[in-house]
Amino acid sequence: MAYNRTYKSWSENEYFDKKTREELLSIRDNEKEIEDRFYKNLEFGTAGLRGIIAAGTNRINVYTVRRATFGLANYILKNTTEEEKNRGVVIAHDNRFMSREFCIESANTLAGCGIKTYIFDGLRTTPELSFAVRNLNCIAGIVITASHNPPEYNGYKVYWEDGAQVMPEIANAITDEINQIEDYSTIPVLTDENKDLVILLGDNQDTEFIEKVKSQVIRKELIKSVGKEFKIVYTPLCGTGNVPVRRVLKEAGFKHVLSVQEEENPDPNFAGIEYPNPEDQRALARGIELAKCEGADLVIATDPDCDRVGVAVKTTSGDYALLTGNQIGGMLTDYIIEGLKEENKLKDNSVLIKTIVTSEFGADIAKANNLEVMNVLTGFKFIGEKIKSFEENKDKSYLFGYEESYGYLVGTHARDKDGVVASVLISEMAAYYYSKNMSLYEGLQELYKKYAYFKEETISITLAGIEGLEKIKNIISHFRSNPLTSLNNKKVVDVKDYEKGIDNLPRANVLKYFLEDESWIAIRPSGTEPKLKFYIAVKGKDEKESNEKLLGIKKNINEILEQLM
Repeated sequence: MAYNRTYKSWSENEYFDKKTREELLSIRDNEKEIEDRFYKNLEFGTAGLRGIIAAGTNRINVYTVRRATFGLANYILKNTTEEEKNRGVVIAHDNRFMSREFCIESANTLAGCGIKTYIFDGLRTTPELSFAVRNLNCIAGIVITASHNPPEYNGYKVYWEDGAQVMPEIANAITDEINQIEDYSTIPVLTDENKDLVILLGDNQDTEFIEKVKSQVIRKELIKSVGKEFKIVYTPLCGTGNVPVRRVLKEAGFKHVLSVQEEENPDPNFAGIEYPNPEDQRALARGIELAKCEGADLVIATDPDCDRVGVAVKTTSGDYALLTGNQIGGMLTDYIIEGLKEENKLKDNSVLIKTIVTSEFGADIAKANNLEVMNVLTGFKFIGEKIKSFEENKDKSYLFGYEESYGYLVGTHARDKDGVVASVLISEMAAYYYSKNMSLYEGLQELYKKYAYFKEETISITLAGIEGLEKIKNIISHFRSNPLTSLNNKKVVDVKDYEKGIDNLPRANVLKYFLEDESWIAIRPSGTEPKLKFYIAVKGKDEKESNEKLLGIKKNINEILEQLM
């Protein structure tokens, strides 16, 4: 078996450090574990690397990070001019195990290849990295993070000169470069001659980023009037958001921001939170408990790299409920439009951008205001690509972009989802409703009455390992070969297979079915986790009708999956 030969090499070759070799020798009697660690190289997908921290080619470790970075360096050296190469690469990292070490390894490898590299003095958010790429005029950027994955994971994302994650064609070219690297010992190392190419950044980058975020505040006077009494609970979930989010809220005028102490400081174990994902109510449990004790009006949580935001709001019963990414995005769309109209700053050529698996809630609000809506593939890089196009062509104006998975971008200072700017805008929006003696929850209900009751749910099926990957392929193939004709007794009136490269979008492994009652379902594999996802979205005249539609579609999908599993 080829994987056994690779395992033997890693276990015996003194290029790999003693700790790595000892770790591998400890699994010598576990054939399945050896196979899983070595049957392939950790794939550099469209989102970069993401994997479990451990020794092996199919794991993330200093060696696979070196290899990926050497591949990126070779791409830069072969495909850019000398001037572009000399602009350098900026690297940021989160609070995870090995994040600082992976950051240093990346910087040293790039310097070993003759490429200038900027690093921060500690952890920084993903949106600040996106901002820094353009602010420092770099050719590329790297962020070391596994976002909201469990503690045993880490990852590596690459950004290009526009501040967005690399587009598929560049990601594929970098992958080709990485795949040519078979001998790890050929990877250049830091020497006395090139060590000055690694440059430590000062805190001026932080201030410039914060000022750009603050410039997105719409109703400054409103915050001044209620900022002293409006009470916010914030948790960074032990990640990178604590300093920038609390700073921007304070400087914007929110004087009563409470922090969840157990989750305030960086912790690679996330204070015992199994899944530090702001979509998951369990991750906000301590924040909600603090809000109940303090009578807070709003709970905000950002994920470890601070690009996603979760929100809990007080309901009419006095309990706190999580808003979904679709709900927050729809409400922000309305708030931004109405706020800009009030200031006479809403441009006629403004465009809302959302992903194809995001609800039509925000889209319907934008259309009701005679604004254009653009749909892009899943992945915020595609929103960043549109912003770049608008700036180059000067034909459209970016209003707001978001995706259902709790990622939002207000402004164009970053080209990735930004949990810092989202936190301050969500707080401003909640303060606006507070000034009208309404909670954010009541504001949501008002919008539902005006536009329709939207409801969504995502079914995620985890299928790990070699067998899981094959099962994911087989399930999607089944739906392609046996297209749905109806769901919940409603006819399928349109089918979109994005694998065919439709709607002027790149090809993507996504199927989407549209029903006659405006409900839809989309099927796609996750780009970052071993999961198959089913996105269900419905629209009804009230909550009861929407719930019935959603339950009916879920029942049908689960029946099909039972047969396929």
